[in-house]
Amino acid sequence: MSSILTNTGAMVALQTLKGVNASMATTQNEISTGKSVSSAKDNSAVWAISKVMEADVSGFKAISDSLSLGESTVAVARQASETVTDLLTDIKGKIVAAQEENVDRTKIQTDISALRDQITAVVGAAQFNGLNLVQGTEDVNVLSSLDRSSDGSVTATNIKVSRQDQTTTAGTFGSGTSIAANAVVADSATAVASAANTAVVTYADTWAAADTAQLTVAGVDLSFTATGTDVTDVASYFAGAINGLGLEGVTASNTAGVLTISSTRAFEGMNVKSTATTAGDGSSDITAVNGAGPTGTNTASDSTIAQRSEKIDLSTVAAVADGDGYKVTVGSSSYNYIAGKDESMEDVAKGLKTAIDGGSIAGVTTKVVQDATTKAWSLQVDNDGTGSASLAFSTAGNAGGKASGGLFGLDKIDVRTNAGANAALDSIENLIQSSIDAGANFGSTQSRIENQSDFIGKLTDSLKSGIGTLVDADMEEVSARLTALQTQQQLAVQSLSIANQAPQSILSLFR
Repeated sequence: MSSILTNTGAMVALQTLKGVNASMATTQNEISTGKSVSSAKDNSAVWAISKVMEADVSGFKAISDSLSLGESTVAVARQASETVTDLLTDIKGKIVAAQEENVDRTKIQTDISALRDQITAVVGAAQFNGLNLVQGTEDVNVLSSLDRSSDGSVTATNIKVSRQDQTTTAGTFGSGTSIAANAVVADSATAVASAANTAVVTYADTWAAADTAQLTVAGVDLSFTATGTDVTDVASYFAGAINGLGLEGVTASNTAGVLTISSTRAFEGMNVKSTATTAGDGSSDITAVNGAGPTGTNTASDSTIAQRSEKIDLSTVAAVADGDGYKVTVGSSSYNYIAGKDESMEDVAKGLKTAIDGGSIAGVTTKVVQDATTKAWSLQVDNDGTGSASLAFSTAGNAGGKASGGLFGLDKIDVRTNAGANAALDSIENLIQSSIDAGANFGSTQSRIENQSDFIGKLTDSLKSGIGTLVDADMEEVSARLTALQTQQQLAVQSLSIANQAPQSILSLFR
């Protein structure tokens, strides 16, 4: 049925044309924007995901800048530490040369002072954008990542860069909690004296001709065969034999059959063994050692003369915190070392040694030792009497101080005397190791930052690729679709034109 009021064909053609035009508009938008999802109305879920990912990409770009800044800062610190290590090695060469007495130590000291000043200049200049990682002890955090959890929360992750103080500052002794129990003078000694320690061997009772006595001193075996009954002969023989050995720091004397063996060895004990084979009841007992009767591991036949030095025993269980200060008083002067972060009792012992050596106390030498069994560290302090026969000796400790610099003691090195040259040789080894540790730490951190920077770059590329997969238009598909829609549009227009002409044919029925 034909109608002049309702043109169904035209309506169908019109709707088809509108649909084609709408698809054409969508396709043209994809072509102009390059995106299949350019707004929330295109696909709200995909659009939301893409926007979150785009925000992360923007954040990772900032992180990449942060890592680049951090890497440059650490690289400067690493180079400074390596330079300091080279300069300290040069100083060591000068110190070794100063061990020979037939050299001009004053000129060597001048060279050392120049190298020391250069180290100070390097440490002071090792900053990037105002941040110096070889001064101070506070850690620095470098922003390294943004971690998004499944609930949508975001957490910033940092790479911690530990400062490695390479200054010569002495630090500040604190006034906090007492930690004196962590550094105790052995045997409750109150002075470090130059007097020798002794072992007394008493030859007594009835001896006869052909009786024999054996004595071992510092690993040297001695033997005497009696020709009579006088015990003085036994003691006299051993006194002469010991003195004839020329053992360093060891002498002996005889008083009516009592042999006194004296040792002034600073850092080394000396074993004494005494036995006898007699026809009667003759004896050869060690009746005193280190000023008292033999007790404990010391017996009447086997005892050890203690080293002359006094000892500070450091705790094997106490942790060392940043700012823990330890003080040793020798004579009328006190010497401090304040620990930094991540240090141990070994560092404390070596730091105190450096402090005392730097004091240039006449006749005083030091040594750091670790017990092979307990692994406890100790500081031994000796006095040979050059300055004073006896010096007051005590320790103290407080928390809450400011740490000594990593090159603490460098400014106290003085090789113009024998004692100074010897002490400097020990100190420089510790300083070189400190600088090497600093360089290694910075190198490891720099490598980590570089790896993280590479990862962030690759992660950013992956996120961009993922966003593109979600929202980018497939241009080959869009091109093919556009061609098809253009054809459909032409046909729809033609179809609508034909449909609009249909009512005109009805007029011919009325002619």
